[in-house]
Amino acid sequence: MQNITRRDFLRMGSLSALGASAMVYCDPWELFADTANDGVVWDKAPCRFCGTGCSVMVGVKDGKVIAVKGDPQSPVNQGCLCIKGYALPFISYGSDRLTKPLVRMKNGNYHRRGEWAEVSWDFALELMAEKAKQIIAQKGPSAVAMFGSGQWTIWEGYAASKLWKGGLKSNSLEVNARHCMASAVAGFMTTFGMDEPMGCYDDFQHADVFILWGANMAEMHPVLFSHVIKRLQAKPDARLINLTTISNRSSDMANAEIIFKPQSDLAIANGIAHLLIQNNQLNTAFMREHLVFKKGLENIGYGLQDKFSFKDIPQLVDFELYKTFVAHYTPELVQQLSGVSPDALKMLANYYGDPKLKVMSLWTMGVNQHTRGTWMNNLIYNLHLLTGKIATPGNAPFSLTGQPSACGTCRETGTFTHRLPADMVVTDPEHRKTAERIWKLAAGTIPDKPSYNAIEMMRALDRGDVLFFWSSTSNPFQTYPNLRRYQASARKEGRFIVVSDVYPNSSTEHADVVLPAAMWIEKEGAFGNAERRTQFWKKMIAAPGEAKSDLWQIIEFAKKMGCGYLFDYAKADYLLPADYTSSDASVAAGFYIEKALFEEYRQFGLGHGHDLAPFAEYHQRRGMRWPVVNGKETAIRYNSDYDPYVAKEKKIQFYGNKKDGGKAVVWLRPYEMPPELPDAEYPFWLCTGRVLEHWHSGTMTRRVRQLYRAYPHATVNIHANDAKKLSLKNGDQVKISSRRGGIHVCVEINGRVKPPAGTLYVPFFDESVAINEVTLDAYCPISCQADFKKCAVKVEKV
Repeated sequence: MQNITRRDFLRMGSLSALGASAMVYCDPWELFADTANDGVVWDKAPCRFCGTGCSVMVGVKDGKVIAVKGDPQSPVNQGCLCIKGYALPFISYGSDRLTKPLVRMKNGNYHRRGEWAEVSWDFALELMAEKAKQIIAQKGPSAVAMFGSGQWTIWEGYAASKLWKGGLKSNSLEVNARHCMASAVAGFMTTFGMDEPMGCYDDFQHADVFILWGANMAEMHPVLFSHVIKRLQAKPDARLINLTTISNRSSDMANAEIIFKPQSDLAIANGIAHLLIQNNQLNTAFMREHLVFKKGLENIGYGLQDKFSFKDIPQLVDFELYKTFVAHYTPELVQQLSGVSPDALKMLANYYGDPKLKVMSLWTMGVNQHTRGTWMNNLIYNLHLLTGKIATPGNAPFSLTGQPSACGTCRETGTFTHRLPADMVVTDPEHRKTAERIWKLAAGTIPDKPSYNAIEMMRALDRGDVLFFWSSTSNPFQTYPNLRRYQASARKEGRFIVVSDVYPNSSTEHADVVLPAAMWIEKEGAFGNAERRTQFWKKMIAAPGEAKSDLWQIIEFAKKMGCGYLFDYAKADYLLPADYTSSDASVAAGFYIEKALFEEYRQFGLGHGHDLAPFAEYHQRRGMRWPVVNGKETAIRYNSDYDPYVAKEKKIQFYGNKKDGGKAVVWLRPYEMPPELPDAEYPFWLCTGRVLEHWHSGTMTRRVRQLYRAYPHATVNIHANDAKKLSLKNGDQVKISSRRGGIHVCVEINGRVKPPAGTLYVPFFDESVAINEVTLDAYCPISCQADFKKCAVKVEKV
């Protein structure tokens, strides 16, 4: 077994993934020191970072994490970890870790202009409950809001959903997954009638062509990208195509890099469909058996107005109308709109259309953070449906996930304003009836209308329609677009802001109450990853000071609000575990609360294609992909060879779309311009995103010395020709401004990200470079997901 030296670890910032033999040993207080194996206890846990769902073997000695290594038994990562995975031992041990509740106080009482003071948990929770009750009495339940996270465990998200919708009778619950996965959800629901991918990671072993649609997998999903590279090495004629608005590391291994203009992916996808029809490369038998065609409304807006509302009106159409619709997107028009050459478009069409080639399409924020994000998800599915390249090994349109449980928690437990668990929605009377039965609530308890999506929730806070705002395991006052407006809203009179987190960050600065949270293996948890795999882990170490799990916080707040009955279960049925440490929430409850919540939550999906295994099964396995029926997981959905919900004689059945007879939908979705274009005053496109070394807003990763040294601050990546015109060189400081605000940042030319002329790229992990003060809070009217990828800016040398 290889021990990594300090120098090796510092160099890891330039690597995508290391093998199973690599292991980091560290004394967390010194941040790195080799130590002996004696007395180290190992156990498995899913990684704390992206939605890949890598399994990590965690080494604990004397109550501290001292080592991690990739889990060689994991089918997900097969012993590999990325640089952030190897940094996991460090994330709990920053010197400024929050360990006690804090409240703004003056003269011994809460005062929102007061100074921070340490208080007891009871004081903080009583204050929260007092304010929440006052606001409910004053403005109604929807004025009390919670903003959660794809980093919540499954039972934390489920408990929040149950408390807010069943206890407080408020649908004002949202999660940061609205910013990353809502368009994917809307795409799945409108095309297949069910959320989440039909394929799985096994598909990487079978595909002949990988087409990345605006996804820099090499940095954002490095372990999955290593599966792509492994396939390219094993099959020399396999191909990787990187469709992107900026040149990035994923192009280093690609057979072709295709740069397109922002927003024009809509035209590209329709242009490919046109060529498939023109070249007779359709799977007509599959189309007749399994597809319907629909069109929706067009010119649907961009969500820029407060209280924006939109409802699509789908209409059934026939293939002939679809054929006429896409015929408009000739290679010449596509080139005019996107800059993609006719030859490149024909190459893409041939990959999708060749019946001998198995194709995986992969995408994430480039498609989802898009004012037409739902449409783009639909259009990628169109290409797989028209050719029948779906739900078979190696043929997979695959929506990648950005957080460890954006799928398993946010999407599956119903933590969006409009959702309930297992794809149920608050607007459906039968779905509400099901939830009220399982939760043992009176009929009519759950409100029948959504209140606020993530953007509208913050706008409501600004207007005063929301007055109580609790952020948990997120950093909204750094990560929201058009940030200046929403930061200012938090400090308006009458607002009450609570932030649960592990470290001080941009959001704690705007809070009235800060609650110290336990993280990762300081609590018992479960995540669900991008391939529908549910994975459990046990509590391994104690949280520092008085830090508490989010589950404990939610339940204790429920008690203060008079809703503790929601979390009363028969103690005899859920005895505390005898062979491992109970969580703080279970100790407080006096029974195994995680098991009780999970077994109740399972009831939503049983018999509905969302089946989960019994609780105890997951601790014995490296996760299972739902639906799990009769103890067997499902690798590929909608295919009778794998999916027990498909009758053998059907072979393929999209059973989520019951109203369309088990058929998938091919949508007519046009190219439409973005809400903001570069002009004479603001001549550049701005794109934001992440980097390999840091995750989201950097709350954890920037406190890891090695990751900080590898990438200490955000820079603006600019094309060399643009830099020359502006007399800029590497390291120069510039001001980037939009119609909303401006920030200062240092220039980087010919870095790992190389934008085309006229485009800038700035990552958002650095709170000292608050790039979201510049971004635009436009969103997809269907998914309500914000577009962080394109707005117009100018650059001025400072």
